[in-house]
Amino acid sequence: MAGADETRDGVSLTNLDQPLFSGAGVTKRDLVDYLDAARDRILPGLRGRPLSVVRALRGQAPFMQKNLPKYAPDWVRRTAVWAEASHREVSYALCDDRRTLLWFANQRSVEYHPTLTTVDDPHRPTHLVLDLDPPEGDSFALVVAAAELVRQALADAGLTGAVKTSGAKGVHILVPVGADVDAADSAAATRALAARAARLDPALATTAFIREDRGGRVFVDSTRAGGATVVAAYSPRLRPGVPVSYPVDWADLAQVTPADLTIRTVPASTGPEDDPWAGRMPAPQRLPADLVAEGHTIPVARVQAMHEGKRRARARRAAEAATPDQ
Repeated sequence: MAGADETRDGVSLTNLDQPLFSGAGVTKRDLVDYLDAARDRILPGLRGRPLSVVRALRGQAPFMQKNLPKYAPDWVRRTAVWAEASHREVSYALCDDRRTLLWFANQRSVEYHPTLTTVDDPHRPTHLVLDLDPPEGDSFALVVAAAELVRQALADAGLTGAVKTSGAKGVHILVPVGADVDAADSAAATRALAARAARLDPALATTAFIREDRGGRVFVDSTRAGGATVVAAYSPRLRPGVPVSYPVDWADLAQVTPADLTIRTVPASTGPEDDPWAGRMPAPQRLPADLVAEGHTIPVARVQAMHEGKRRARARRAAEAATPDQ
């Protein structure tokens, strides 16, 4: 390809010294170099999973790309997935190797969001995910405290999980589950764990999906289930400084400042054996029957929020209609 700054693994890399995006504080070269150095860490979490990416093209607003562009090289593996919401088939990429990762980096793909399921078994999530979202303000200490509630809820159920920063202001707790767990039971168990964690300290944590109902508490989000995605461990995030979603030991979580973990500051990988995320991840676990049963009695948060939103809208319209004109 004419005009390439350099070539790695057969991939032409261009415009490497341009700013990655406005306010990034890094160049496209920094992104490419980071992903290349971290490939032995990030690729295991991407391999064999339909991938969505967030791209930052010059002169455009960032956007999430699910459908692989038609101009993608033939050697980029892909898989067709039916999207019920849009009633169409989406051709997702499978980022299985260094060459594909470099191609995505050259496309200014900053964030990497694989599905919780694999292409080989698209109906069985491999992990439960609890996503902890802080209230407004500088409140990572609250997230840490809420993460300990989730950790306790897991322990009470005989389960363990691994924790990583989200790369934004929260944390993700992942719990690997056995191959006998289907999507419905996985989602139910996630709802039950979120509810149990919130019950441990209702003043600190909540499962309220509607933001105005959270009351300054940490949101324990149980909606990343089934065919959902979660940003991969070691993925950069499209934020100033380009922070990274980075694994943390439970004992060190309270000392972490997520914004300090960036593509320029996190330790470079020295090989696949030097992977703290893989090293801290428990083996797949069997879900307790009572946890799953409890979860099936809890409404799906998004659906419940949708119905509640409609109810409140009707109530507002009724109140406005009953108010006489001034």
